[in-house]
Amino acid sequence: MTPRAGGATAPAGGPLLLGVRHHGPGSARAVLAALESARPSAVLVEGPPEGDALLPLAGHRRMRPPVALLAHAVDDPGRAAFWPLADFSPEWVAIRWASTHAVPVRFIDLPAAHSLALVDERETRPAEGGPGIDPIGVLAEAAGYDDPERWWEDVVEHRAADGRPADPLAPFDALAEAMTALREAYDDGGHPLDAVREACMRLQLRAARKEFGDGVAVVCGAWHVPALTARTTVAADRALLKGMPKVKAELTWVPWTHRRLARHSGYGAGIESPGWYGHLFGAPDRPVERWMTKVAGVLRDMDRAVSSADVIEAVRLAGTLAALRGRPAVGLAEATDAVRSVMCDGSEVPLALVRDRLVIGEVLGEVPDTAPAVPLQRDLDRQQRTLRLRPEAERRELELDLRKDTDAARSRLLHRLRLLGVDWGERAAGRGSTGTFRESWRLHWEPELFVRIAEAGVWGTTVLGAATARTESDAVSAQSLAEVTALAERCLLAGLPDALSVVMSALADRAALDADVGHLADALPALARSLRYGDVRSTGTAALGEVAVGLAERVCVGLPPACTGLDEAAAEEAYRRVDGVHGAIGLLAEAAGADGLPERWAGVLRKLSGRDAVAGVIRGRATRLLLDDGRLAGSEAARLMGLALSRGTAPAEAAAWIEGFVGGAAGGGLLLVHDDRLLGLVDTWLTGISADAFTEVLPLLRRTFSAYEPGVRRTLGELVRRGPDPGGERAGGTPVTPGFGEGLDEERADAVVPVLRLLLGVDAPTGADG
Repeated sequence: MTPRAGGATAPAGGPLLLGVRHHGPGSARAVLAALESARPSAVLVEGPPEGDALLPLAGHRRMRPPVALLAHAVDDPGRAAFWPLADFSPEWVAIRWASTHAVPVRFIDLPAAHSLALVDERETRPAEGGPGIDPIGVLAEAAGYDDPERWWEDVVEHRAADGRPADPLAPFDALAEAMTALREAYDDGGHPLDAVREACMRLQLRAARKEFGDGVAVVCGAWHVPALTARTTVAADRALLKGMPKVKAELTWVPWTHRRLARHSGYGAGIESPGWYGHLFGAPDRPVERWMTKVAGVLRDMDRAVSSADVIEAVRLAGTLAALRGRPAVGLAEATDAVRSVMCDGSEVPLALVRDRLVIGEVLGEVPDTAPAVPLQRDLDRQQRTLRLRPEAERRELELDLRKDTDAARSRLLHRLRLLGVDWGERAAGRGSTGTFRESWRLHWEPELFVRIAEAGVWGTTVLGAATARTESDAVSAQSLAEVTALAERCLLAGLPDALSVVMSALADRAALDADVGHLADALPALARSLRYGDVRSTGTAALGEVAVGLAERVCVGLPPACTGLDEAAAEEAYRRVDGVHGAIGLLAEAAGADGLPERWAGVLRKLSGRDAVAGVIRGRATRLLLDDGRLAGSEAARLMGLALSRGTAPAEAAAWIEGFVGGAAGGGLLLVHDDRLLGLVDTWLTGISADAFTEVLPLLRRTFSAYEPGVRRTLGELVRRGPDPGGERAGGTPVTPGFGEGLDEERADAVVPVLRLLLGVDAPTGADG
């Protein structure tokens, strides 16, 4: 029988086999103690052999875990796999020990060239042949545990005697024996690829023993230990590898995050609490007390009152819970229960933040600049340093003022990366000015973005060059006019003048050939928005303006017929198009060649508002837009509403008109609050429909009015509750709502003018009264 590792030195005639659990701090401590005791002649670690050239970087002062080996196919960078390592990973501990003691260290596993050929392209990790069994779960169940994590903590992570570390070598024999029994019962455990991987490990182990002798140490998953002790021939192992698919692969180190460690990745060993495990590995003593102190710090940052007495009580309660549950030491479950009870007053809300910030954590690793990288990554790194835009694992908000050179350059970089599919940042709603010189971004760096950058490397060696080439290609291959106009907007935002000419050419061709007014209406808003960026970004947009005005003219001609005789779904789509075109024409009013365009669009809205064949939601919206622009008198809007809500109109159609008139656009509720005529018409119509009709239109009305601010809904409810003024009536018999008069009270309005002038810093005109 081939001996297994179990003592302080390698057994006679065999290597020191250290079976571990990936990302286990207990395993990491045991591996470190075993290596210090055995002092092997070489260290072999589970991982792709192509990574051997990168191992010297593990000792670099700028290398800070969590990090990962990234392997990708040269011809298809999207085909990639990661091998993540944390500071508490046994493999990382072994690599650093070898680096510190100048001991040769190598990876032994299936080469990345083969594993990438087997990658499921939907995931960035090697295919593993199905879910298979969970060895830790089987052992935990056999021991009477319903939670594999809790069993592992009890038998490995909390292994201690009289407060001192237990024998670090004892678990390796026990785990090897347990895994041997499991392999006898489950064979490959549902992982057919393991046979090939283990054959490759045995071949490389034989080669290492020939070179360094039997005093080598192997750090690998405990599941593989029985296979490495199996008696097989070289020919049999090579036969398993014969005919394996292969691709050309490149490898490098990339930063990783604790959040990504919480998912399954290259080692297939995702853990639920990397922050907790990192704390257990790094705490020199009294881990529970130190953990509770960290939790108190996080909660105090939330302005929660947590005293030193609370920390002491939480430590005491966690210890008591562990004793009651028969656990050898306080685990994460006991610590969490104690925090919930003592520091969070039973609330899950602050506890969720503790889990996010500490139990998982937002730690982002670091790799030295000397690590291999594609040229595009190098250029991005340079720009990040120049613009002081450091990648961070935590989500953060970034406010940019485009009048400043640095902020404008940051904006262009982020927009160019989005064009390349590298979504480091996404646009967010601004908290201040909505002008074109302000931008708000939400940034979040994830390790997968390194793969996206490698993929984008086919377009060029710099961010500018790659974004230009990708945009030009997308413009030529775009399938619709809306795609090209959206691309033109993004091209201006990204500052790509060379690509803009290609986009404009494609835009002109598409616009000339596309006769669908719906497509034209969809394309116009993005095109009009693009014109706003000329001044602040110093980009010429004259040619873009000509195309936009031409599109607007065609929309004005074709939209009224296109809005006739539509069903409900098509009417909703046309409703959104009318809104979009209205905003676009407002932006185009100052463009060259746009003389008279607003007036022509107003004529289109009048046609839409007065045609019975046009759906109610569109007629209502057209009426509202005319009213907001001052092109329709309030009395005329009330007349049109009265017609739309007359008894001859179907309740569903009338409700749709109301949605178009007072729904969606900002200020719809305030319009009813401040115009008692319109509110009275809606109230009269609503109280006059039958019970069955009310049930039919209720969902539509609820959708309309639920969009209002709570204060607006409350005011409307109060006005309706009070009802019309019994002594007030307008000409024509319209009741008057109390508190509102007809027309503008100029005396009251003039009273606020001095205050407004003071706020705006405007002097009163000479001779003016106020």
